[in-house]
Amino acid sequence: MMRRLLPDTVEVTEVRGELSAPPLFPEEQAVVARAVDGRRREFATGRRCARLSLAALGLAAQPLLPGPQGEPRWPAGVVGAMSHCDGYRVAAVARATDLAALGVDAETAARLPDGVLEAVSLPEERADLARLGRTAPEVPWDRLLFSAKESVYKVWFPLARRPLGFEEARLRFTRERDVAGAVCGRFEVRLLVPVPAEFSGPVGGAGLTGRWLVDEGLVLTALAPVVRRAGDGPDSFEPAGRAAVRHPG
Repeated sequence: MMRRLLPDTVEVTEVRGELSAPPLFPEEQAVVARAVDGRRREFATGRRCARLSLAALGLAAQPLLPGPQGEPRWPAGVVGAMSHCDGYRVAAVARATDLAALGVDAETAARLPDGVLEAVSLPEERADLARLGRTAPEVPWDRLLFSAKESVYKVWFPLARRPLGFEEARLRFTRERDVAGAVCGRFEVRLLVPVPAEFSGPVGGAGLTGRWLVDEGLVLTALAPVVRRAGDGPDSFEPAGRAAVRHPG
């Protein structure tokens, strides 16, 4: 399903449940040595998905260790992101010559617990979600906002190298339906903080456009800003349109 939100330059591996994975590298095993069994399986499946996506780019398997904020440290010349929720794992990668950064997030399509929306949103965003909820009550708009902000963070942090608070990005959503009949759309991002050159150079300013999808009990969001070059127009892409989910064995 994430495939439907990303351009053809991105390699995506997504799976329901867990994968039978080859052993982790020793360095990776050390990361989850004291974790509970469920976390170890989740970690191993995520790394397996990432290695399959990297292999599709022609890259050999190597340790994928977490960085200072828990983000995966990708091989040189690669941008990528991973996400997981109950029963779903995804890893997406692309060459840094094609995309400036990559953010994906997956959530269960359920309302946020009480009090969480107020902690992750701006008053204007809550007003927007209330209006959207009256026209499309089947969409868990609060969970969608949370997911989209997670995707924004995954694009922001590798370039800006500092955290981004939930209140430091203003999101607006539009709605449509995809070819499979699922509810989907786009979201516009306006960053509300000074944007460092390390971010604005490759991304092209303080504005981003992402895509979202609610289907099969999941909320999925993705941001894939292309590398900005002199003379480029607004950031946009048309998704590949391939609805098949890759289920690696």
